[in-house]
Amino acid sequence: MATALDAAEPLLRLPDQYEVVGGEIVELPPMSFYAREVANVLNAAIGRHLLTHDTGRNRLELLFKIPLPEDQTRNRQPDAVYISYDRWPANRPLPYTGNALDVVPDLAVEVVSPGDSADDLLAKVREYIRGGVRLVWVIYPLAREIHAYLPGTGPIRVYSVADQLDAPDILPGFCAPVAALFPPTEPPSTTLSGEALPSS
Repeated sequence: MATALDAAEPLLRLPDQYEVVGGEIVELPPMSFYAREVANVLNAAIGRHLLTHDTGRNRLELLFKIPLPEDQTRNRQPDAVYISYDRWPANRPLPYTGNALDVVPDLAVEVVSPGDSADDLLAKVREYIRGGVRLVWVIYPLAREIHAYLPGTGPIRVYSVADQLDAPDILPGFCAPVAALFPPTEPPSTTLSGEALPSS
């Protein structure tokens, strides 16, 4: 659902989860419980790494300004992010007002929920890269894969459950078994057709 963005609109009228695209508020569909849990597990793994490599902040489901040439007011809410101190120094005060942080994350993560559109996800990935995100991870829980996108036209890197997830240029020293990021589940009642398929 999209509504016109009105600066005077009371905050209480905003949806719980939303983004701002082309000056309009776009309500986000709810994440599935499992997708949210995958995001939490990954965020915890990054958090443990940052305890010994204090290079930035990791956060879940916050709104960020991702300015584009055609839309300087673009706000997006990745499922998880990492923001280096190079982009937002540790001692820089945080704004008390406003809904979106005026910084582009170094890493943006999207965890696919049933019903997500593959086309919309790919468009969002391209937008993140154009806006200055250095690395995008798209996580496919049913396929148990993570697709890594970097700026440029190089190939997508696909991590399977046999791999170790890393990001040497973004999170030096970070390494997590991909298999450990996917908690056990009950047998699924749908096939991969219920989830946006990985892009190739």
